[in-house]
Amino acid sequence: MNKLLTTSAAALIAVCGTTGAWAQPINESELSDPRVRQAIAYAIDMETIAETLFEGAAIPAVGLTSDPANYPEGMNTYSYNPERARELLAEAGWDGSRTLDMVYYYPDQLTADFMAVVQAQLADVGIDMTYRLLEGDVGAQITGRPDDPVNGPSVVEWDMLYGARAAIANQEYFNRFAEGQMPMIPTVEEMLPLVEQVNGTVDPAVQRAGYQQMEGIINENVYILPLYYQQLYIFESDRISRNGAPYGNEQYSYNSDVINWTVEPNEDGERVAYTNAAPMQFFELPWQNLGIWVHSRYAFDTILEADGSLTPIGGELAESYEVSEDGLTLSFTMKEGLKWHDGSDLTAEDVVWSIETAALAPIVQPLVATTIGSIEGADAYKAGEADSISGISVDGRTVTLTFATIDPNMLMSFAQFAPLPKAYLEGVDPLQIQQHEFWQKPVGSGPFMIEEARMNEFTTLVPFPDYHRGVAKIDRIIALPSADGDANLIRNAAAFRADFGYTKNATDVPALEEMEHMNVTAVNIPYTRMFWINQFPRE
Repeated sequence: MNKLLTTSAAALIAVCGTTGAWAQPINESELSDPRVRQAIAYAIDMETIAETLFEGAAIPAVGLTSDPANYPEGMNTYSYNPERARELLAEAGWDGSRTLDMVYYYPDQLTADFMAVVQAQLADVGIDMTYRLLEGDVGAQITGRPDDPVNGPSVVEWDMLYGARAAIANQEYFNRFAEGQMPMIPTVEEMLPLVEQVNGTVDPAVQRAGYQQMEGIINENVYILPLYYQQLYIFESDRISRNGAPYGNEQYSYNSDVINWTVEPNEDGERVAYTNAAPMQFFELPWQNLGIWVHSRYAFDTILEADGSLTPIGGELAESYEVSEDGLTLSFTMKEGLKWHDGSDLTAEDVVWSIETAALAPIVQPLVATTIGSIEGADAYKAGEADSISGISVDGRTVTLTFATIDPNMLMSFAQFAPLPKAYLEGVDPLQIQQHEFWQKPVGSGPFMIEEARMNEFTTLVPFPDYHRGVAKIDRIIALPSADGDANLIRNAAAFRADFGYTKNATDVPALEEMEHMNVTAVNIPYTRMFWINQFPRE
């Protein structure tokens, strides 16, 4: 730990960007001063943290995305420089008596250790910080947006948030810079046309130029502080076989062919597999974190289908789809005879209701939200000026979407979007949909249905006999509760209660690999851990 607190980088890069006498706070919050945010960046020795605390498995970040082709020339790496951090704080007139409130939502010990290191490194340059784990409805605590996106005040109750952005497409890293979308950053005018640019074309060169400009603006002002990039580690016991099914980005929905997985029968002859990612308090709406929870992956089906790299490859609930030549119309025809887990019909009306509800729901994954928001009439519907989204029509089993603007990721979005049963949720205020009792034991459409849910104990899932692709070969999945970072993974694996799943905690890997019955496969994913800094004034 001493090395973490004392080691400096051997070489320091030249200071660039918004430092200087003209850099000023934009409101009464000290964190709205770019010099303070730059000081925070210089104060954290991410290189040493990656080598020691993360055992070399974390890659120190430069930009929000891990692709250097998205960076402009002259990107500042903010190499560890505590002296420069102190100079910037002095220039900004930092009030040393203030204590920053850092929050995070990962319950594992590695995160707590990281918070302790960051606390010490910030203290070394004169910034006091406390840290605390968020519990309960975390989404509501980190995504509340001010009514006034320029002046605030802040709706969220923290100064800094340690979290991650797991992306399907590059736009996801930047789309929340659209006006009024950020819980912690007042509208940045120069970002607005760039957000439109990267979302309004399918030309990769035009998109890349926009990414480069946005990365430069964020880097110069430290609107967000990228920390490090991660791999994802898929673990399996020697009891289970995927039978040739692909590995992929397990945080999202893709065709893992789970119905053909097999597991050795137990002493009673039952084929039971253990995993994690069960809920602790309630099942989360699958439109938010698209695949990280057990029910998102196995209890709900998406409309279209993606492969392990998240590239759309065909229909899932849809038997076919078609995109018009101009890219402004998408139609998909649902398979005949689809059923919900309660035996009722899954219809095109369920799909339309789900899309319109997602347009109004407060917590929807950004890529999906952008796609739905691009449908013709979505703006009027969200503003309360229309009773439905005019760009959606139904003809039998076929749903047609007409877009007001080109959405380059619409197929990817619907390969991640799972419809919900209208019969259970019709009439519910979309702003309160997560609070509905449905989420104590939801009814889905996927290959497994929820048999029993004991919150903070376990969830059991059994094969859905009417699943449109056939009946799964595993008799029962027993999922143990965990957040996005399973603090009990090693203990459960040692007790033969972790047959499959994934972890993003690099420190889990050596312990898993030491167990003779466990195997680990590393998968490269677009995943950035970062600090969000609340730049709105607090009430």
